[in-house]
Amino acid sequence: MEDCIFCKIANHVIESNYAYEDELISAFYDLEPQAPVHVLIVPKKHIGSLDETQEEDSALLAHIMLKIKEIAAKEGLEKGYRVVINTGEDGGQSVHHLHFHLLGKRAMNWPPG
Repeated sequence: MEDCIFCKIANHVIESNYAYEDELISAFYDLEPQAPVHVLIVPKKHIGSLDETQEEDSALLAHIMLKIKEIAAKEGLEKGYRVVINTGEDGGQSVHHLHFHLLGKRAMNWPPG
């Protein structure tokens, strides 16, 4: 999508501080971090939310989950981390491009939010 901020960042139309990148995804540091480590992982393909994923996205979703594990290790999150996907208005999704929040380097509270 032309006006999607995460599409622009993932495809280097807007530069960011990247934590990881490959042909399918970009991972970059959140500008308003909610933890000492806060990385956003986004597919380069525009998908509006988790609700918009299709069966054809299965391999991409698996790829993202495996890369999150690698990014967490690179970021030194050996004591643990949280992965969050906000979906829809009530889920707190503010950018309508599927993205995963990787949060770590602090104890996470439960319940969240």
